[in-house]
Amino acid sequence: MFLFSCKENDKERITRLMLEWQGREVQFPSKMTFTKFGSDTVDYHIPQSEYKILVYVDSLGCTNCKLQLAKWKEFIATLDSTTEGSVPVLFFFQTDDFREIKYILKKDGFDLPVSVDSNDELNKLNHFSNYLHFQTFLLDKDNRVKVIGNPIHNLTVRELYINTITNGNIEIQNPVLTTVEIPAAEIDLGSFPENETMEVHFTIKNTGNYPLLLKGITSSCDCTTAESNRQQAPPKGELKLTIQYKPDQKGDFLRTISVFFNSVNSPIVLTLTGSVL
Repeated sequence: MFLFSCKENDKERITRLMLEWQGREVQFPSKMTFTKFGSDTVDYHIPQSEYKILVYVDSLGCTNCKLQLAKWKEFIATLDSTTEGSVPVLFFFQTDDFREIKYILKKDGFDLPVSVDSNDELNKLNHFSNYLHFQTFLLDKDNRVKVIGNPIHNLTVRELYINTITNGNIEIQNPVLTTVEIPAAEIDLGSFPENETMEVHFTIKNTGNYPLLLKGITSSCDCTTAESNRQQAPPKGELKLTIQYKPDQKGDFLRTISVFFNSVNSPIVLTLTGSVL
């Protein structure tokens, strides 16, 4: 699997996943338990509706970073106001750490029913990608995938969700988008000992005509962190990202960092590979 991932670049992987998932029917477990705030079981059944949104959250990396529930609350409020609450949003958490889910849900005041799928039944039926942006779907009434991607992390995907749901009848204010370029999106750290923290730098160039705004950064693992020297860059300017990798295990590794901008090619996916001795 690791060798395959190294040979397949990001563009090829995204193309493959798009072809694999577009129009595919998502299977739901026959028995599902929903809770509020991760503790109180509620009598909830997935309603029959023209569209529904499925959010699968695996146990990899920082759950709170990936979720961004405050932004989901804003999006759901917008969605409810335009559809009269007819589009359910279904969160399935694959985790054994109930305390973390309770904390996150209560911290953000997120009171919609969610499913804590500790046995990973949903994933066993569908075999989701471990690529973050292919774990959220807009499904039609037959549970077939209409749109792939996370509307919280990607402004273009957000617009596509709403346009699809409303048949283009809702006018959406288009965000100002620029373009970015990165000289190298993958760095091989080589071989190094387990007790060594590696640090690398990426430069993101704003090649468009509008200011570049940093919207967020997520990583595939808690062992990988990233910081930017600034939150925005003028046209023709640049941002510098400092990424640290602290090994969590020995052996070959592949870690990704997704950086979200107001750009047409957001998110930018940066990749670290190497071998821990």
